[in-house]
Amino acid sequence: MAEKTAIASATEFTFEKIAEKWLEHWQCNKSLRHVDTTRNRLKGNVYPVLGARPIAEIEPMELVQLAQGIETRGASDMAKRILQIVGMVTRYAVAHGYSKRNPASEIRPSDILKPTRKTNMARIDAKELPALLRSIELYEGRQLTRLAMKLMALTFVRTSELIGARWEEFDFEACRWNIPAERMKMNTPHIVPLASQGVEALNLLKRLSGQYELVFPGEQNRKKPMSNMTILKALERMGYKGRMTGHGFRGLASTILHEQGYNHEHIELQLAHAPCNAVSAAYNHALYLEPRARMMRDWADFLEKTQRGGKLLPFMRKADVA
Repeated sequence: MAEKTAIASATEFTFEKIAEKWLEHWQCNKSLRHVDTTRNRLKGNVYPVLGARPIAEIEPMELVQLAQGIETRGASDMAKRILQIVGMVTRYAVAHGYSKRNPASEIRPSDILKPTRKTNMARIDAKELPALLRSIELYEGRQLTRLAMKLMALTFVRTSELIGARWEEFDFEACRWNIPAERMKMNTPHIVPLASQGVEALNLLKRLSGQYELVFPGEQNRKKPMSNMTILKALERMGYKGRMTGHGFRGLASTILHEQGYNHEHIELQLAHAPCNAVSAAYNHALYLEPRARMMRDWADFLEKTQRGGKLLPFMRKADVA
């Protein structure tokens, strides 16, 4: 331990080596996607600048220059995230005796980076939903893309969760889509009850991609999912550039379901939002499955009737939504 704490001249304790130790420690309860993203951010933004530096010798001004350099590329959000990651690494270094000082604790992003205006994901008003649904139904591009948009509207999952779907995740007999924890943003499993319209869309998809592991394989490489830009570009071609995104389906569903009086907790669980009580997060995916399934069936019926009727129609509830 005495040797470990004699860190002033210990040049072998470089930032990169300590960052890799931190990653190994930090990744235990994180999704593979999140871990890969964080490692790639370190490799692409930090290691070329600070990787070879002894972590005990890094000064706050070096972090300032690192963040401002990323900001000049027009990546302000990335600069903030890099400062956060570097701060976790340097804090880990102090905790384990690799450094006596955490330079990141002496600066704040707001002190050195220009403020950015927070913007919400673009989405249409509810009154425009009938026209959007009709445009999806008549979409002249790839059938795989059309059905991806249709399934997204029916399930309002995140784009990454949709395009990464694998056939093994679907239980057609139980009418459920079981998304494993490693594919979820919050690293907890998620259950999506499937209405008959969702099952119908999946049966159509079976004809297109049933021979592959992925439901939405890419055009060039069938072992990788379609691009996360596919749905956005399709919406743009349909005339919704700057007005609608894949994420917008989630916002629309949340707004309309809340307005119709559906239980807030049921909606939040179906959106797979982070629960207030993180301790119970791993178990929440299976809560209130029956009322959530009824809500999803009502939602699918609402979309179908709205698309066919060409106007925003009221819900026809089959059961109490409380």
